[in-house]
Amino acid sequence: MFAKSRVGKTDVETSLVSFGTTGIANIFVEVSEEAAQAVLEAAWQSGIRYFDTAPHYGRGRAEARLGVFLATKSRDEIVISTKVGRVLRPGKQLAVAEDFVNPLPNDVHYDYSAKGFEESLVSSMERLGTDRIDIVFVHDIGVVTHGAGNAAHMKDLLESGLPYLESLKEQGRIGAYGLGVNENEVCVEVLKSHPLDVILLAGRWTLLDRTAEAELIPMCREMGVSLVLGGVFNSGILATGPTEGARFNYAPASADILAQTRALEEKCAAFDVPLATAALHFGFSKPEAASVLIGTGKVSSLTRNLEAIQAPFPEALAKEVF
Repeated sequence: MFAKSRVGKTDVETSLVSFGTTGIANIFVEVSEEAAQAVLEAAWQSGIRYFDTAPHYGRGRAEARLGVFLATKSRDEIVISTKVGRVLRPGKQLAVAEDFVNPLPNDVHYDYSAKGFEESLVSSMERLGTDRIDIVFVHDIGVVTHGAGNAAHMKDLLESGLPYLESLKEQGRIGAYGLGVNENEVCVEVLKSHPLDVILLAGRWTLLDRTAEAELIPMCREMGVSLVLGGVFNSGILATGPTEGARFNYAPASADILAQTRALEEKCAAFDVPLATAALHFGFSKPEAASVLIGTGKVSSLTRNLEAIQAPFPEALAKEVF
């Protein structure tokens, strides 16, 4: 069983290692129902007790598959987070949607208001087969996703959406809430207007990307906001190394990023430590991180990452690269 960490100033406790469900939602490649349930069970057997999901992942497929798994476990032993901001409604079947193969036949409607959050949570709980969500993340608010249209979404969020989540928390219907994003700026903007319990930050506090350290991390420390760290491999390059076709933040890695990665890999090699192992341990070196997310559709990949997490890490290397 992995150690637990308290989320912000709430009573929610997460396992330090958490399981993300994009992989079981058929991102890039299709995963069978049997394989999805097998990797969820393997995560459980390893001691993981915090599972993160979202309507976005396979347009509901991740939540539905996690719901099948939850039906076999005691709900009180598991912490579940899902996300709001995208409302799913019945739609046509697509072969691929937003990199998810064979998603469920749902259309997506962005809504960051209280009404949209309520509709989203009701449908998420139906797919998950639960009557409560432990952590609610506001998903992909920000200009990276919405461009110029983000201003209207921010207005809905600040005037309606966040007050609604605060009311759910006060009523005990959810345990904690925050943002689930891959940009720092929107987190800083929201925190200046509204307190949060936790931020799921993807790819902005890693071996290769320390941009969160400039303003966001000090703000979180001061306000007592926890972090769940996702995207610790920065879309793959910290797992594969600086190979041809390596991807950084969802795009082909630039020459500069390849060079930075090569330098990190050489430092790790001097201690006989794989680069991916260092990328994982980086997250656990940060006291602000309540949990580090790992996600895959394969038991073998999960096992490899868990073995890396549990392997001793040289203090001298940590001083060099962390």
